[in-house]
Amino acid sequence: MGENSKRKAENSAGGDGKRTKTKKQWRTPTNGRDGGSYQQQQTIQAGDVGIFVTCIKGKEGKATGEMRDLLDDYAERLYPEALAGGNDEDEQDEDGAGSGVDDIEKEISAEVQEIRKPKAARLFTPIQLSTQCIIFFKTIDPVEPVSLVKRICEDAMGDNARKRTRFTQRLTPMTFMGRVSAEGLEQVALKVLGPHFHQEPFKARTFAIRPTIRNHNILTRDSIIKQVASLVGEGHKVDLKNYELLIIVEVYQHICGVSVVDNDFEKLKRFNISELFEPTPKEQAKEKSGSE
Repeated sequence: MGENSKRKAENSAGGDGKRTKTKKQWRTPTNGRDGGSYQQQQTIQAGDVGIFVTCIKGKEGKATGEMRDLLDDYAERLYPEALAGGNDEDEQDEDGAGSGVDDIEKEISAEVQEIRKPKAARLFTPIQLSTQCIIFFKTIDPVEPVSLVKRICEDAMGDNARKRTRFTQRLTPMTFMGRVSAEGLEQVALKVLGPHFHQEPFKARTFAIRPTIRNHNILTRDSIIKQVASLVGEGHKVDLKNYELLIIVEVYQHICGVSVVDNDFEKLKRFNISELFEPTPKEQAKEKSGSE
């Protein structure tokens, strides 16, 4: 008994008589409703579609959570067919009577089916970026980012709108994304601009271009505007104040994205839901003077 205790003491002390400490490994918390991590995909990739979300500095995690809840809610309302898988199995034998063992088996089976159902979370995949104050939600069909963001902002602007977010600020939909280079931007822009500017029969439009560049130092704002304007094509005119269509270009590190929104963008506070839910005194004064 004494020898065993002595050996344990020697082993715990190490060769030099000092007890060694091991560092704890930090692990990303799993915040998903189904126990999975939010970070299923680590970076934005060429071909992705989605929504950039800006937020209060240091509140990226909370903004991710509240936006995920908000998007889940809209998914259930706007895309019920995409979330309807597994309902048939759940509804079978609801009224049937059975033994206690059968009931337990049915309960377990129902829970398994619930887990396997397509969830709203699969329509929206949050991606934490390496830059503060911004996150990205990757979307998949049938979600169309521009119409979804506009709907969210229109609802937030309503008279009876209940504030749904605390840390989220601006939503920027991206119709398509690709590698950032002159060639990559051209490919993305042509794909996105076509339905708006190159349709038949031809319809002349007034437009503006609004680029945002983050963590990137190759393409410049002026070069982006010049290139995208040339891709719009002839017959359309630039009008920075009274545009019909606004071309949004987002450049983040090695990725660029493009979307086209209508002139409701200004009325909807440039898709800043924080301003829509709670306008700042400056914005309220501006609205008041405009209505007089």
